[in-house]
Amino acid sequence: MNVSASANPLDSSTVPSLPLMLESLPNPPVDERACPQRVRLQIDLMLLAIEALELGGSELFLAIAQELELQDIVKNRVNLWRMRCTNPLRRSHARRDLSLLEAKALVVIAADLARRLTAVIRQLLLTYQQMRDKQIPLEQNLRLSNYLERFRSHFRSRMNPRRSGVLAYNSPEKLDELALTLLQQLLFCTGTAGMQRLWISLFDGEVE
Repeated sequence: MNVSASANPLDSSTVPSLPLMLESLPNPPVDERACPQRVRLQIDLMLLAIEALELGGSELFLAIAQELELQDIVKNRVNLWRMRCTNPLRRSHARRDLSLLEAKALVVIAADLARRLTAVIRQLLLTYQQMRDKQIPLEQNLRLSNYLERFRSHFRSRMNPRRSGVLAYNSPEKLDELALTLLQQLLFCTGTAGMQRLWISLFDGEVE
């Protein structure tokens, strides 16, 4: 008896495939249902830096998710908020896990936006370097000052001040340093295979 291909339960056409960008990120040897704490923290902070760079917040991330066909993972604003609240430093820390698939989707979104903002990120880092070399106060550059101010505001409003990890950034100078480090991370993922290198770097020290 002939069995049609459509009746075959193993027919590959019936199995939903992941977007190629997600498949390009290797699976580290960790529980795929639960990313390590440091990974959750770093991903959320990178998204926080993008929010300080580009107005739009959650709506911007959701639009990019739709464009990159990640809407089955990053479904809506509430879903996105819950994923970001797996960052243990957040005021609204969610006691849920962030899966590897969810983490990959957020990294892809961050990397795509970083690529679109490459010129802005490069200019801000160049400006910072020039001002530091000349010992000029950072607030004298409007664009850099605006980014740093927005980042400090976002961080203070969303992170739990009672957590030791937040207390480590108890001054504007330390928050500025964090904001600039995150810009360097975002720039890192705009180069050749940058997204993959960033993804792998997130797990440094987390796996054997």
